[in-house]
Amino acid sequence: MKDMTRRRFLRTSLASVGAVGAAACAARQSRRISTSVSARRSAPDANERIRVALIGSGGMGRGDVLTFLKYDDVECPLICDVDDAQLKKVADAIEKTSGKRPETVKDFRRIIDRKDIDVCLVATPDHWHALPTIYACQAGKDVYVEKPLATSIGEGRAMVEAARRYDRIVQMGTQWRSGRHYQQAIEYVHSGSLGEIRMVRCWAYLTWVYGVGKPKDGEAPRGVDYDMWLGPAPTRPFNRARFHFSFRWFWDYAGGLMTDWGVHLINLALWGMKVQAPTRVSSSGGKYVWDDISETPDTQVAVFDYPGFTMIWEHQATGGHGAEGREHGVAFHGTEGTLILDSGGWEVVPEEGKKKLKAEKHAGAGDGRPEHVRNFLDCVRSRERPVEDVGFGHLVSTTAHLGNIALLSKRSIQWDAENERILGDKKASRLVTAPYRAPWKLPT
Repeated sequence: MKDMTRRRFLRTSLASVGAVGAAACAARQSRRISTSVSARRSAPDANERIRVALIGSGGMGRGDVLTFLKYDDVECPLICDVDDAQLKKVADAIEKTSGKRPETVKDFRRIIDRKDIDVCLVATPDHWHALPTIYACQAGKDVYVEKPLATSIGEGRAMVEAARRYDRIVQMGTQWRSGRHYQQAIEYVHSGSLGEIRMVRCWAYLTWVYGVGKPKDGEAPRGVDYDMWLGPAPTRPFNRARFHFSFRWFWDYAGGLMTDWGVHLINLALWGMKVQAPTRVSSSGGKYVWDDISETPDTQVAVFDYPGFTMIWEHQATGGHGAEGREHGVAFHGTEGTLILDSGGWEVVPEEGKKKLKAEKHAGAGDGRPEHVRNFLDCVRSRERPVEDVGFGHLVSTTAHLGNIALLSKRSIQWDAENERILGDKKASRLVTAPYRAPWKLPT
């Protein structure tokens, strides 16, 4: 746990934007965008295609943009990444799918400045979600941003405020929210058939998540603008363990499994319980199995108190035997029975000795990403809020962040949801908003 310090977590910054040599330009750009008046883009005409630009061409970006291109009313003329190899892979995939090769850029601000782009698809590492989203809103563009919403609660709040101020459609990419079998299960929870629900348990026991080893620092791969990748995150030597997929296990860029998988499962729990933020949060865990240079815990438990019930989060990396015999899931424990939900389906288990409920099982219906994207596209046209609006995305991400703050500060967190602040604890309060490396600033 020695790496899990307040200082490291505080440096969990928003990342990746501007080379040192472009610092003055970046500062001017930041001032210009943050003080500009949004160009109030009207919704695309029913016969017009929605022009989507991708920011972040890794695995999630590739999957997302190809899902967007399943729909005939979408085109992707422009993609962005700091890694030439990633750009080529996704450009090849888009060309194969659509017959048109997109233009490529390595600086996301060139996308923000384009007048012919309707939507920014932000699929960068977590530390790079907030600024592109905020700047896109200020420039009059709608945004589909991957989960978690941001790397700190303060960043998430700034994203919500930008979406509201500039009247933008912003959807967080938690696609389970649009999956049919998830919707059916939550409808059952809302029916009241489970009785009084007193505990909700969320877990992710992922045997396929491994440590990163102990590689030495070195040079960034050819074609990678590493300083651009870091952006407002702390300056560090390049290390392949901190790059691409495994960025998730370092506090500078993400929040470990709590924010990676936790946002999916906590999302379902809060949706089912129709609640807002918790009142108190505590957490314990650490690196008990991984002997490597990663920082986030391989094992963690967090307890969230709500009026009338308790929610528990558990995760275990490199170990797949989870609760209810499932590697991941959410269980709603009621006085009449328990509903268990995961990506494979859902089932109801009646309480022993009670006859009000019948046992039943329902198969899954896929992950819901196509439906989630379609909902967002329809809202771009109608200007209605999407199913995973940025406001709910912020609530869910905040809940996960509070679990990490409780762990890192070794405190039981008392949370004032109305004012989004921690009560009576200056040490923990410093973790609510991450500082940025100059010249980047979080617009407020």
